[in-house]
Amino acid sequence: MPKIDVAAAPEGKEEASQLIDARIKALSDWRGEMLARIRTLIKHADPEVVEEVKWRKPSNMLGVPVWEHGGIICTGETYKNAVKLTFAKGASLEDPSSLFNSSLEGNTRRAIDFHEGEQIDEEALKALIRAAVALNMSARSRKGPKSA
Repeated sequence: MPKIDVAAAPEGKEEASQLIDARIKALSDWRGEMLARIRTLIKHADPEVVEEVKWRKPSNMLGVPVWEHGGIICTGETYKNAVKLTFAKGASLEDPSSLFNSSLEGNTRRAIDFHEGEQIDEEALKALIRAAVALNMSARSRKGPKSA
């Protein structure tokens, strides 16, 4: 992986976007292309999505890309043979296109493993993103306003 000076990156949203850009570039194979395509679809599905990077550590200075709107929508992790898109509240989402194919045993999360050469069902993925945002926003509205 090329050396990336993460300390030189600006703070805030720009830093997160730059770190995700760096992650995609560092992968330099089908996984980078897949993560970039997924990222684009997330942004098309929800133009108000906020990109974050969490769980940075010395062994993973670029951290894990996270997309949020009213809470975490999903994370994008890369492995040797898959790009995993994990939905924080996936078990509560309807999945009429059966996109979820990983992390199916838990009560909270669900994931989609994308493999080399696979096509993305773009419309179904965007619908799942929008459903996750709607779920986050409905949970926020049920909590009511924060007291001062």
